[in-house]
Amino acid sequence: MACRRWLGSAIMPADRWTNSPPFIGMFHLGKSVIQRRFRHRQASSRSAKFGFLFDIDGVIVRGKKVLPSAKETFSILTDNNGEFRVPCLFVTNAGNTLRQNKAKQLSDWLNVKVHEDQVVMSHSPLKMFRQFHDKHVLVSGQGPVQEIARGLGFTRITTVETLRHTFTNLDMVDHKRRKAAPCAFEQYFPKIDAVILFGEPVRWETNLQIIIDVLLTHGKPGQTQKETLYPHLPVLACNMDLLWMAEAPNPRFGHGCFLHCLESLYQKITGHELKYTALVGKPSEITYHHADYLLSQQSRLLGLDGISTIYCIGDNPETDIYGANLYNRYLRKRLKSKQKRLSAKAVVKQAVAHASGQQVSDMDDDDDDSSEELEMLESQSEGEEFVDNFAKSCESILVCTGVYCSERDFVTYGGKRPSNHNHRDFVIDPDLKRPCHVTQNVLEAVQLVFEKEQFN
Repeated sequence: MACRRWLGSAIMPADRWTNSPPFIGMFHLGKSVIQRRFRHRQASSRSAKFGFLFDIDGVIVRGKKVLPSAKETFSILTDNNGEFRVPCLFVTNAGNTLRQNKAKQLSDWLNVKVHEDQVVMSHSPLKMFRQFHDKHVLVSGQGPVQEIARGLGFTRITTVETLRHTFTNLDMVDHKRRKAAPCAFEQYFPKIDAVILFGEPVRWETNLQIIIDVLLTHGKPGQTQKETLYPHLPVLACNMDLLWMAEAPNPRFGHGCFLHCLESLYQKITGHELKYTALVGKPSEITYHHADYLLSQQSRLLGLDGISTIYCIGDNPETDIYGANLYNRYLRKRLKSKQKRLSAKAVVKQAVAHASGQQVSDMDDDDDDSSEELEMLESQSEGEEFVDNFAKSCESILVCTGVYCSERDFVTYGGKRPSNHNHRDFVIDPDLKRPCHVTQNVLEAVQLVFEKEQFN
């Protein structure tokens, strides 16, 4: 795992992912839909053994301004009917909107049809944290946070704004927003069970105050705190970007800045470290694993056998590049582990064949007379066919149109003063921030891949 400390039982260990298909049911299309959407591109795309993961902010747009190279990029990625020739996903750390809305926005920006199932938001992995879906959760962020939470499976949702109106004495920073009398039903308000952080809020001081109140009182912000209960309530956070690129000449504060403030305040007040039950979004491995699964589904719809290489195009060495390289390490480790299992199978088969007087080539993989050891090895490889549909490698491509700029010294992956903008709970490893390739823009990145893969 990337984290230097265990983040809690809700995180699925990487070595269990191979036998547990992520987000089953999130990407399901009937045969008629498949045929309608993909029938005219199967023949032309059979040679594509790769797929793309595109970051959005700083790669395709800056704020609401589409970057000059973006439209041309997607014109060469689509056919005459506007359908994608290569499996493509848009993986963003934004968490202030629904997937279908982001897909429509991308379609309008790029003049191509982007489907909802091609978009991965920072909060998308929370759909698998079912143990929290029936809990009473406090959600923080901006945009339609209640609708987003409900779409992910959460059923009992309270926003910071609702809590502020219920407990009117909590938000005291802005004197103009103070209300004199507390609500008469404060004592009947149900206890908060967990906190979900979707993204940076509009009023940081309000959210910081109320989240700290909820953590200090163990979900009962209307009660007087007598002692600090620790460990605190579960906290699930999306999007760890310290900085992101909009229209301004320099990067803007991201949700990572808000998390840093929250962590610092909690530790200063309580003397304890704020701990996360889950950290999702880039550069978390679980986000890339989910994207890998969706790309494998797209490749099937294109009539391909699968994807060998994933190319991740991003503008931030600390998240896009770090996450891609981290996932590539996982892929290498998984491949090595698989090879060891296959080698062990071969050794056991050889021993069984020798003991029974058979030739190894005469033995069937599904032979019921195999030894107990062989049966154990086969059971460990359960779901191997599913695993084979995943990529073999993941290559990172850094573009210079966003957070990273060769002339900017506080966001870099090399040099005399390397930056460290990643989240506190991720290991500091300069090699993970070093991209496989660097291009000026997204168009050059795609052209580089086409040339490398001999695809046209």
